This record gives sequence, structure tokens and C-alpha cells, in this order.
Amino acid sequence: MTYLLAVDQGTTSTRAILYDARAQAVASASRELQQFYPGAGWVEHDADQLWRDSRDCVREAMAKAGVEAKQVAGLGITNQRETVVVWDRTTGEAIHPAIVWQDRRTTDFCKQHHSAARDGWLQQKTGLLLDPYFSATKVAWILDHVEGARARAEAGELAFGTVDSWLIYKLTGGRVHATDATNASRTLLFNIRLQRWDEELLEFFRVPRAVLPDVHDSAYAFGSTDSALFGGPIAVAGVAGDQQAATVGQACFEPGMIKSTYGTGCFMVLNLGSEFVRSKNRLLTTTAYRLNGQVTYGLEGSIFIAGAAVQWLRDAARLIRHAADTEDIARSIPDTGGVYLVPAFTGLGAPYWDPEARGAVLGLTRDTGMAHIVRAALESVCYQTRDLIGAMREDAYAPSELRVDGGMVVNDWVVQFLADILGIPVVRPSVIETTALGAAFLAGLQTGVYDSLDTIAQLWESDKRVRPQRPSAEADRLYEGWQRAVERVRSG
Repeated sequence: MTYLLAVDQGTTSTRAILYDARAQAVASASRELQQFYPGAGWVEHDADQLWRDSRDCVREAMAKAGVEAKQVAGLGITNQRETVVVWDRTTGEAIHPAIVWQDRRTTDFCKQHHSAARDGWLQQKTGLLLDPYFSATKVAWILDHVEGARARAEAGELAFGTVDSWLIYKLTGGRVHATDATNASRTLLFNIRLQRWDEELLEFFRVPRAVLPDVHDSAYAFGSTDSALFGGPIAVAGVAGDQQAATVGQACFEPGMIKSTYGTGCFMVLNLGSEFVRSKNRLLTTTAYRLNGQVTYGLEGSIFIAGAAVQWLRDAARLIRHAADTEDIARSIPDTGGVYLVPAFTGLGAPYWDPEARGAVLGLTRDTGMAHIVRAALESVCYQTRDLIGAMREDAYAPSELRVDGGMVVNDWVVQFLADILGIPVVRPSVIETTALGAAFLAGLQTGVYDSLDTIAQLWESDKRVRPQRPSAEADRLYEGWQRAVERVRSG
């Protein structure tokens, strides 16, 4: 029996999943990831924990299945994107905690250098916008705030990587410093039209070329794991940022196909094919995947808070005990009574890109209860999805259906309300953890377990197809209320 392994290193957890060649999960293991908030709007992870948890999850999954390293054809990595690690090339130790994609500490730099002309310049090269979300300003911050780091970086003593690079380095015993084109495309340092690091961008963000990893295809022979880790070497054969991996896992291989992943945030990717489309609606153009040197572009909308809104209900507001409780609570009332929750806890993502917006609950009355606020939190994710769909329709394609995945879509109420608000069918796959699955698919492509994307597409299966039930006029009225609520929290 041949197996594929996927390491899915996310924002709030790390997991490893072992698949058979039919893409069926055989065993898995997971660890919750501790979050650190050292300042207002700052978010950090322990880089060593990212590594230890990834290693330990692989060991546990293999042990559960009784699988040895020699039975694993390849290992794929998928990761939280834009999160930055800088480490010492000699010791392999991180010189600072990992700065997470949600972190806003470089907001002042982005405000200071923002202009319409600069946004256009960055979009033409990277498909991205000047925002603290992306990696470049985070790298520069570490080099400027850790004593001696900038000089050491310029001397070639330090390495920078997104989480995939950090894990590749650790898995291979420090032999390989590399990334893939999807992760590189999220740094603001990579020219996605030319598919290479860009000297003008490096100069603008003050990031020395000496710290950068090599960039490869998403399915590639990155190297082998150190034999001591898992009882023998395993080929590291596939790498993609989490949302691009989910695009592969959802088999969105044709232009116009679209998926949306609901994890901590919500991330929607529309397949653009080989055409670079520059958004007129402040969406992002990104590398969806690169195979055999051929780039497939994607148009992406990023919502910072999706599942994190449910976490807030549970951990901060203490309105619920378990995330699963939200479905019954939402069904217990006919509507929110005009209450809207705008979860701009770390600013607003696409299409607003307002890092200084802040969350609010609007429309409260004497009749408002806990259930109204809980339901409003779930509805907010669906309204934000409609924001993105509308922008994508204007930029490129009007999707005929939306493929969804991630932890939130186990909630049938959310899937139905999403279809109602969007006015198109919403399709949930039989495997909703498509991020890890996509990483496994990429490893399988590289190692010959799968011979083509067509073979992978045939393995994809639908679990549920939900059609809109709510009259479109009612959906429009609810969405207009959302738009008014968003305007109330905007910083501009």
C-alpha cells in the first residue's frame, strides 16, 4: 500500500493527515497552537512550536496507522501564509517569534508609503497591495528590531522564510532553504508575472537578497526528511500556501471555478487560468499553483475574521460554550432583529483593506438577546463572502456555483444562509479538510501516485449541493443592511 502525508500548519492548529492513494484519510493527529499578543494588533507564534508540533503530528499519524517511512511516497506541506520566520543558518534557531499574517505592527509604514501610484506599481508586479498583512514589512521589522540582525542578514548569516520554508529547513536537517511559487507570491517581494524575486521590491522593503529561499514549483522534489525523524527518509514533494492548496484540494482546475475556505479567516480563490488579471476592486492576484513551470493565476479575496468570530463568541464574549452550539442557536430565532455584527477585530480585508476599522455590534434593542448576536456573527461571514463574489464578478467571472470547505461549513445552517445571500448553489465536498488534501495531491503528482490533474479531479466528490431558498429581494435587503453597518465602522 502506498501512502501520502500532508502537514497542515495553520493559524490556530497544526495537523498531519495520512492518505491512501484514493485520497481517503487513514489517520491524523493535531495540536492546538498557542497565540501570543504582545501588543495591540500584534500576533505572534513560537516558531519552535510550529516545528515541534508538525514533527510530532507526523509521528503520531504514522504510528496510528502502523505505517513506516518506506511506505510513504511523499509528504506535502501546506501552511498559514504571510507569517514570517527569520532564523540563524548555523544554529537553525529563530531569532524572533514568528510574526503572524494577522499582525498589524507595520501599519504606520504602510500608511506612510501608501499612494495610488505605489499600489498600482505593487499590483503590476505582485498582484498585491501595500498592507501589513503581507510578509515584506514583517521581515524588515524583525531585521530592524533584533539587535545586529540587519548586518547579519546582509552577510548571509540569516534566513527568511514563510512557514513552509521553516518546516522544509527543519525537516531536511537544515539542508534545504526553499519555498514554492504560491508562498513566494504572498510576500510582496516576488514578481508573479516574471516568477522571480524582484530587485526593486527588495530595495523598497529593505530586504537583503541573501536571506531569501529558492523558489520552486508546487509539485517538486524539495528534498528528503532527515532519516532520524521518522525512521527513514520521506520525499518532501509538494508545497502550497493553505488557500492555494485548498484550490487544488477542491479540484478548481478550470478558469472560472471558485472555492472559499472558512477557517480562522475566509479566503476565496477564483481560477484565472494563465491570464494575469489586475483587480479593479482591490482583490489580489496570486499564483494559484505552478506545475512544470506553468503558472495558473488566481484572483483572491481575503476576509480576516470568519471562524475567529465564533472563537470570539466562545472565548472572549462567552456567549457559547462550544462552536457546534451556534447552529441550533441560529435556528432558534427567525432573524437577528436587525442586529449586525461586523467582525473587524483586526481591520477589514478585501475589498475594503481598512486596517484601522474596528469591530462593532449594531442595531441593538431591548429585545436583543444572546441568540441574535450569535446568529449575526454567522451571518457576517456570509455577507463578507458576498462582498468578495460581487468584486470577482466585476473583475473576471460571475461564478455559477461556489465550492466551500473548512471547519465552519460543517454547519448546515451557515451553508444554506450562504446560498441564500449569494443567490447561487453552494457545494460542500465529501472531504472538507481540503487544504491538507491539496498538499497530498501535489506530493502525489510529483511522486507519480497521480499522473495528471484530471486524475485528481476524478477523486473529488460532492457531499451536499445547497440551492438558494430565500427570495432574492429579501437577500438584497439584508445585504444592504450589512453594507450600512460596514460603513459605520470604516476608519475613513
